[in-house]
Amino acid sequence: MKRYENLDHVSTKKTFADFRRWQQERKHKQKDLSYQVPHVDPPEYKQLHTNRSHPLLAWIGHSTFVIQLGGITIVTDPVWAMRMGTAKRLTAPGIAIDDMPNVDVVLISHGHYDHLHFASIKKLKGNPRFFVPVGLGRLFRRRRYKNVTEYSWWEEKEYKGVTFTFVPAQHWTRRTLFDMNTSHWGGWVIEAERQPTFYFVGDSGYFRGFREIGERFSIDYALLPIGAYEPEWFMGPQHVTPEEAVQAFLDCRAKTFIPMHYGAFRLADDTPKEALVRLMAEWQRRQLEPERLKCLKLGEVLDCSFSSLREKVPIF
Repeated sequence: MKRYENLDHVSTKKTFADFRRWQQERKHKQKDLSYQVPHVDPPEYKQLHTNRSHPLLAWIGHSTFVIQLGGITIVTDPVWAMRMGTAKRLTAPGIAIDDMPNVDVVLISHGHYDHLHFASIKKLKGNPRFFVPVGLGRLFRRRRYKNVTEYSWWEEKEYKGVTFTFVPAQHWTRRTLFDMNTSHWGGWVIEAERQPTFYFVGDSGYFRGFREIGERFSIDYALLPIGAYEPEWFMGPQHVTPEEAVQAFLDCRAKTFIPMHYGAFRLADDTPKEALVRLMAEWQRRQLEPERLKCLKLGEVLDCSFSSLREKVPIF
C-alpha cells in the first residue's frame, strides 16, 4: 500500500520515547482551562438556511466551518463529537448539527479523528459530495458513501461553479495501528467567479508550501490553525505555533486571517487563551492592521462580501 510524505521528505515521526518524555513533562505543568471561546448570542445560524447569494462563513469549532459560496453550502472537516478519545470537548459546537442547512460539499483535510468523524457526517442533512485526499476514499466507500472524489496535491475540480483545489500541507495521518500515511493530507482553496477566495489550511506545521500557495492564488480569507503546538519540540513539524501561523498568513498573501484549531479539544499542552494571547502579541509586534484579524465567536456568521468588510475586536 502506498505511503505518502511531506514536501522535502520532512518527517513528523516520533518515537515512543519521545511520547513518554512529553507525558512526563506535562505532569509538571499547571494549566488554566477556565477560558472558553464564547458563543455568539443571539444565534445567527438561521441566515444559513435562507441565504442564496452572499458568501458567508461560520465557525462551528476546531476545524469545522460552514462556507456558503456560489449558491452552495460547504462544510470543512465535520466534527460535532463531544469527546475526542478520553477528553471531553471544551466548548459545545457553535451550531448544533440539527440546526444545520442542507450540505452540498464536505471537504476533508486528512484522516485524523479530530478532522474526520463519521458519526457527525452521518447526521449531516442533504446528500453531500465528499472531496477527500488521495487514499482516503476507501474509508468512505467502505461505509457506502458513493459521491466521493479523491484529490492529489494541486489537483483542481469544479462543482456547480465553485473550484476546489487540494493544496499541500506538512502533516501526517493515521486511524489504526497499521495505516499510517496511507492517505494524504492537505488544505483546500475554494474559488468562485466574482467571489472571495477561501484557503482552508487543515492541519500543518510551518513549511515553504505556504509561499507557493500564495503565489498561485489570490486569497481573501485564510483559515489557519493556531493551537496544539506545545511542547514545540514534539509538535513543531506537524502544528504551527501562533507566531508561525502569522508568518504563514503573510507567506500566502491573504487579506484576512481567521484562526481555528483551538478551543474545542485539548490535543496538546497549550490552552485556548495562551494561543490567542500569543497570536495577538505577534500581530501587534508585526504592526499588522487589526481589521485583518477576525477571531470569530462560535456560531458567528460572517458576511464575506467585498462590500461587507467590517472590523472585529479580540474575543477575550
